[in-house]
Amino acid sequence: MPAGYTPPGTKIEFLPWEWAAERLERSRNYWVCTTRTDGRPHAAPVWGLWLDQAVIFSTDPNSLKARNIDAQPSITVHLESGDEAVIVEGTAERIQLNQEIDDAYHAKYKIRLSTFPSPAAVYKITPAKVMAWREQDFVNSATRWKFE
Repeated sequence: MPAGYTPPGTKIEFLPWEWAAERLERSRNYWVCTTRTDGRPHAAPVWGLWLDQAVIFSTDPNSLKARNIDAQPSITVHLESGDEAVIVEGTAERIQLNQEIDDAYHAKYKIRLSTFPSPAAVYKITPAKVMAWREQDFVNSATRWKFE
């Protein structure tokens, strides 16, 4: 947290990783932020999963977000809540749909990507950095995790 946000004498109480992981797992919608080829940002909500320490989501392979990722795979994913913020930064890679992902989508959203009527590109974002905080005490709870 920048020094200007933290009053002198503030007791920092970092959030446990489980707090962020729980919110990543239970979130219904994930905001995916990509970069257009001309450098302008693009943000869109998607359904997704927190599975095996990664964000997994699907989109039409011809969508703007898919085209953006294909050109520039750096990505930011934000959960819906600004009161309990969790932000994932990483690199997206297109992966094959497998039974574990299909079953997890079905359990969460009552759909199967394998039987979806239109094509779906599946992406995996392995976090490079995750930031999280609670709005009610963000100067105390702001936490950042970095991954190799």
